[in-house]
Amino acid sequence: MSQVTSAHGNADGSGLPPVPSIPLADDLALSAGRDASIGALVKDATTHLSTLVRAEVELAKSEVTKEVKKGLKGSVFFIVALVVLLYSSFFLFFAIAELLADIGLYRSAAYGIVFGAMLLFAGLFGYLGYRKVRAIRAPKRTIETVKDTAAVLGRRGGHADTD
Repeated sequence: MSQVTSAHGNADGSGLPPVPSIPLADDLALSAGRDASIGALVKDATTHLSTLVRAEVELAKSEVTKEVKKGLKGSVFFIVALVVLLYSSFFLFFAIAELLADIGLYRSAAYGIVFGAMLLFAGLFGYLGYRKVRAIRAPKRTIETVKDTAAVLGRRGGHADTD
């Protein structure tokens, strides 16, 4: 069985891990020049199908990993922007408190009002977040299908042992 990293080989320099591939011809069968039995053909087909499935899974894993890494690198910019926004909101709250002080409130009362408003908004958004997290449920359909698949495979294994 040969090892390749993509349909174009390793020439693209993508750094993908080796993925098993199915040979186009069985060198041993061609060199022997004999007809293979049905059992040998079924065995080869099963082996090639297994290799194909593993290769597809490896390809999907490598593609997803590559895309996730790109997404993480891009999200760093969003995180930096969010941090700058959060720090700049500090000055917004100071400006609101000073505005309240300028309209005739005591400075301490103005800052107290702004602080109370901030606590109110934090509590409101915390409650909304709590409600959303509390609504998360287990993937029931997926769990049921996995159990059904395990039951079917278990029955097949049981029948194979009794034959």
